[in-house]
Amino acid sequence: MKSITCEERVRALRGQLARQGLSGFIVPHADEYQNEYLPACAERLAWLTGFTGSAGTAVVLAEQAAIFVDGRYTLQAREQVDVQVFTFRHLIDEPVHAWLSGALRPGDKLGYDPWLHTLQEVRQLQEACSRAGAALTPCEPNPIDALWDDRPAPPAAKVVPHDLAYTGKSSEDKRQELAAKLKNENIGVAVLTAPDSIAWLLNVRGGDVEHTPLPLGFALLYQDGTAALFLDPPKVSDALAPHVRPAVRIRPVSDFHETLEQLGKTGERVLCDPNRTASWIPERLTLSGAQLIEEEDPCLLPKACKNAVEINGAREAHKRDGAAVCEFLAWLSREAQAGQLSERDAQSYLDACRRRQPLWQDSSFPTISAAGPNGAIVHYRAADEQCRSLEPGTLYLVDSGGQYLDGTTDVTRTVAVGSATPEHRDRYTRILKGHIALATATFPKGTTGAQLDTLARRPLWEVGLDYDHGTGHGVGSYLGVHEGPQRISKGGHTVALQPGMILSNEPGYYKSGEYGIRLENLVVVIPATIGGGGGREWFAFETITLVPFDASLIDATLLNATETEWLNTYHARVRAVIGPLVDSSTAAWLEQATERIF
Repeated sequence: MKSITCEERVRALRGQLARQGLSGFIVPHADEYQNEYLPACAERLAWLTGFTGSAGTAVVLAEQAAIFVDGRYTLQAREQVDVQVFTFRHLIDEPVHAWLSGALRPGDKLGYDPWLHTLQEVRQLQEACSRAGAALTPCEPNPIDALWDDRPAPPAAKVVPHDLAYTGKSSEDKRQELAAKLKNENIGVAVLTAPDSIAWLLNVRGGDVEHTPLPLGFALLYQDGTAALFLDPPKVSDALAPHVRPAVRIRPVSDFHETLEQLGKTGERVLCDPNRTASWIPERLTLSGAQLIEEEDPCLLPKACKNAVEINGAREAHKRDGAAVCEFLAWLSREAQAGQLSERDAQSYLDACRRRQPLWQDSSFPTISAAGPNGAIVHYRAADEQCRSLEPGTLYLVDSGGQYLDGTTDVTRTVAVGSATPEHRDRYTRILKGHIALATATFPKGTTGAQLDTLARRPLWEVGLDYDHGTGHGVGSYLGVHEGPQRISKGGHTVALQPGMILSNEPGYYKSGEYGIRLENLVVVIPATIGGGGGREWFAFETITLVPFDASLIDATLLNATETEWLNTYHARVRAVIGPLVDSSTAAWLEQATERIF
């Protein structure tokens, strides 16, 4: 069967829009739960454009089309998307709503799917349309669904309990704590649409999304601490009902719409997060008569601040994960020099090392195995047409992670295959200096990730270099490898870092067409003791990833005494913890890889 080209799909969409009286349509990378990673049935952006990244938006108008991606996907989008059909825009520098203000014409009708945009996003789009004299028009059903003949069926993985030994707090305790806050604000019910919030609150996990144990459904949390969980009936496992009842009622997802309308009929005060809830939901609540309270998802911050059991689980998961990655790196040091290994060979071996670890469930995301120029593609995937060999004289970047019952991991290392160039060593060492600066930071209560971001960038900035992605993202506890609200990035993120938050520390540098370097550990925010202290609480980072850095890429003359001591102390810790967990050949490699740098 002949495959349909991007141009043909866009042409078909324009025909569909014309039949519906629309001038254009917005296609975000989103589903009704506002997930970052989507089930196959929700990959509408990929179907239309060919772009498979985790963040992006396309806009198709009658005479032009554009795709918007951030700095992680600039190169990938240009390789996957037809440049004759779509123009390329930077999602951060030129947001969709800003572009639309100039692209739309008076009288245009721009269509959107109200299940795929948050309330806040719709407001921005409405403002853009208003400035252009156009109208924003909701579309149900989504016009792409009428064209997508081979669209996959929705996922139906079973939802299962997640044991208290890993969660550290019962669902009852979590629900009562959040319910007390609702009662204090005279809010009758909170609508929960984020699958990771539902999983955390009810101590359940699912399997509807690859690499992330998410149960796709909706939930309502009531002021008295009870809840309703809306799932497709095939997802309800035999163990689920005994786990959540009697305080949590399990209902078919088809009842969700009617339940919202009932809340409206009684004039209930209903909490919705305008930045994380599909706009259809608050709009339906308002039309039905509910009093809409726009506040942050009440699970968001408590979920981010891990309890002692979750933190200890993360530490233990990172020990096993470190053993797997060290086994891989030891093997790589023996096998890569001949230049016969492909990116896929390396990826397969690393994935196999992880699968042998206790409590392993899955990768936390598809492994990024990138040799030479492919390392400059931040979220590269080793595809047939791009797969390269690990050639001597080049750099190899591997970004990977595991989902364990007791924690989620994410680690990136860049290694030299054969001899490194002076430029490789200079860039690597500057990234390492930034990594150490962030790892050793102490900061007062109230500090945000945006305030710390420059610590990681400064060594690159000193020579006129930078990287076009954030320095750190939050990480869940056997949940999403990307978790909010905490982040470390240049701007726009005002959430203060708090004890128990787990984040990545991952500065990098990418030279298009030549190489990429990224060094990533996970860190947990912990209390710190500072001399004097000024009467304030102070925090620091504890690094929990345990994998050596490539000493052959370090220019020790660029490190100061404090940085050198941190590196030596870190490597000694890696050797002491991981050494007993690996076989003799890996242990021998580890001894050499963690030798002191003077």
